[in-house]
Amino acid sequence: ALAVGEAAAEEGDEEEGGEGEQESEGPVTEAEGLRLHLSSRSSSGYKGVRQATNSDRFEARYTNSGTRSTDRYLGNFDSAVEAAVAYARAIGEAEEDDEEEEGGE
Repeated sequence: ALAVGEAAAEEGDEEEGGEGEQESEGPVTEAEGLRLHLSSRSSSGYKGVRQATNSDRFEARYTNSGTRSTDRYLGNFDSAVEAAVAYARAIGEAEEDDEEEEGGE
């Protein structure tokens, strides 16, 4: 389920002939049960997502600037939304790891 802007895209749209992705009013804010991280500074519209060099694909990266600064390559994806989902998953996993480390001292 994808949420676009404030409202979810309606399945029974009157327009026909649209192949592939639909044009929407704004970036997708939620996908696969995850809140996507929007960015007004990124050309993709998502934090951690950029268009891959010389390609139509999108690259996702996550930087953990906690005690150990690491730049983690998450992969290349066909759409910015797919890359944003990968980034949101990585953020969620990192937050879970941080909570476990704090509780395990």
